[in-house]
Amino acid sequence: MENKHVNHPTHSSYINRDLSWIEFNSRVLEEAQDSEAPLLERIKFLGIVSRNLDEFMSVRVAGIRNQIKEGYLKKDFTGYTPSGLFKRLTKKVEKMVHTQYRTYRELMRLLGKQGITVNRYTDLSATQRKAADTYYEDVIFPVLTPMAVDQSRPFPLVHGLNVYLSVVLEHGGREPITEDEHDAFYFAIVQIPSNLPRLVALPHRQNSKKQQYIMIDELICHHIHTLFGGYQPVGVNAFRLTRNTDLDINEEEAEDLLEEIENKLRKRRRGAPVRLEVEKDFHPFALRMLQEEFDVSEAVYEIDGPLDLGFLLPFSDSVQNHESLRYPPEIPRYAPEFPEGSDTDFFSVLKERDVLLYHPYESFDVISDFIEQAAEDDDVMAIKMTLYRVSGRSSIIQALAKAAESGKQVTVVVELKARFDEERNIAWARTLEKAGCHVVYGLVGLKTHAKLILVVRREADGLKRYIHIGTGNYNASTAKSYTDIGLLTMNPHIGEDASEVFNHITGYTESHEWQAVAVAPDTMMNKFIELIQREAEHARNGRPARIIAKMNSLSNQQIIDELYIASQAGVNIDLIIRGVCCLRPGVVGLSERITVRSIVDRYLEHSRIYSFENGGDLEIWLSSADWMTRNLTRRVELMCPLFDKSTKATMQRILDLILADNIKARLLLPSGSYERFDNGKPPLRSQFKAWEINSWKPYVPPVSLSRPTPSPNL
Repeated sequence: MENKHVNHPTHSSYINRDLSWIEFNSRVLEEAQDSEAPLLERIKFLGIVSRNLDEFMSVRVAGIRNQIKEGYLKKDFTGYTPSGLFKRLTKKVEKMVHTQYRTYRELMRLLGKQGITVNRYTDLSATQRKAADTYYEDVIFPVLTPMAVDQSRPFPLVHGLNVYLSVVLEHGGREPITEDEHDAFYFAIVQIPSNLPRLVALPHRQNSKKQQYIMIDELICHHIHTLFGGYQPVGVNAFRLTRNTDLDINEEEAEDLLEEIENKLRKRRRGAPVRLEVEKDFHPFALRMLQEEFDVSEAVYEIDGPLDLGFLLPFSDSVQNHESLRYPPEIPRYAPEFPEGSDTDFFSVLKERDVLLYHPYESFDVISDFIEQAAEDDDVMAIKMTLYRVSGRSSIIQALAKAAESGKQVTVVVELKARFDEERNIAWARTLEKAGCHVVYGLVGLKTHAKLILVVRREADGLKRYIHIGTGNYNASTAKSYTDIGLLTMNPHIGEDASEVFNHITGYTESHEWQAVAVAPDTMMNKFIELIQREAEHARNGRPARIIAKMNSLSNQQIIDELYIASQAGVNIDLIIRGVCCLRPGVVGLSERITVRSIVDRYLEHSRIYSFENGGDLEIWLSSADWMTRNLTRRVELMCPLFDKSTKATMQRILDLILADNIKARLLLPSGSYERFDNGKPPLRSQFKAWEINSWKPYVPPVSLSRPTPSPNL
């Protein structure tokens, strides 16, 4: 029955997802502008802004352009038509790019004061010119391919997000054959080699702290005549094309999913053009050629600086002898529950207690070592694991292969559709198959995004299940820069559910009565709604009621509406959302009990944690899922409760620490913009404070614990 006292939301009650994303990337850009941050860290953030914008344009904006071309006129739940949204996004992106390059020039000026410069060719010393010329002749020139465009040679394939040079040429003795001066021009393009550094280090005096560079673009421009003998270059400018990179895969008709995705990856190279970036003062003839070829006249961005600032990411890491311009290195500790070293027995520890891992403050090596021990243990019968994004040289892959080669049953669910990691995951899948692993590619129409390891071990009193459930990918590289939570447990209820998750993915299994976990797209959406509604009912009856939810993004309208209702019922709701948030907090009569904060700092906040006061009987859940429609309806996701009191207490301390951040936290205003959070208390930076691990996770010696039984409402 409808509650007559509920104020129902309208279009204005929501923030558009893509406009919210612009606000998020603006917060990342603010980190590049933060004068309190080390200079090379600021430069790294500027590179991240560029990479973020590339993905946004090639996926989100590309999708909006497709809707416009198909004549889609319906408004979304935030009140925007595709054409109206595209116009507003275009203005905001143009403003962001302008700020991005203004910031770039300022950071380059500050780097120059530190003796680190990016030079023009004309500013080089004789020694440096000689070294640069030699590098061009020996390294760059052999891999360059000039590609002419004329009647006999059609426009070559231009790869998305690669930097090219457009070259306008005149022939030495040719006269125009018509009155149009453009008939005197020849046109060609040259790709800047993507497998060479964008910045070339120049020689400097011995013992000098100066580090000087020249951009490879500049070096090629200066030597462009070496590619076109007999022709005179009259205009050489950089350009970059962004293409639609979303894969449209018909899984139901694909006989071989791996082969289908490989075919789609090849077609991705020819995805529809979305954005054309051109260097300032671009030659008009070349611009006309590109616009005619790519048909993106309404999405041309003139750039006052080097195209694709993503090169700043590897550059910031390559600068030497300037450690004062970086954050001090931090070494994650090995979880104290496990004595580090060859004598660690994960299985014995997990028989005594659950273990909560907090990355990057605690080492990802714990997970790698857990799998390696399982691979070598003669009593382990089977290992099952999901893989979404894996690092380049993964010890986990090696351990799984070793386990299969030793005769263990190894099942790996490899998600081939993990965007931009498809090719890497195909390679891992083939490696694992060659080793004898059972490799499964998930369910038709669904991405497998759950983070789950299941180890089945033969013991004196029967088979036991050991489980790891995480909020982040099994990726040792990102585990150093993402904040994530992992749970190691042998709780039998979680273990039985974990087995059923794999049975759902790999075989035919009817709907299952989950004992502990919730699974998307089966039960997770309903579980979240049930938990939110239960909290609202507690508030109406005067019982303690509070929700703390930490995630990457919130865009599902049904979840947002339930939060609005809970707020009106008296529930205090604190949302910690790094990125997109479509909920509008602080609106009188609708959401005045809801706060939304975003933390953008040294590490990418990636963990998904959901806490419910439950009338005083606290429940905390870990999940791989954000409150987004795609996570709740189009992916295999997992949400698991914390049963152990000590892990719940630890998790609550972590949430309290994040909520106390008054340095890097920004509060979402009802207008949709963000402001710095200032609670008038002494400065507290949650990511820096979290390194003081003993303040939130004291080491408790092993003791026997009676396993709590899941409450009936789980």
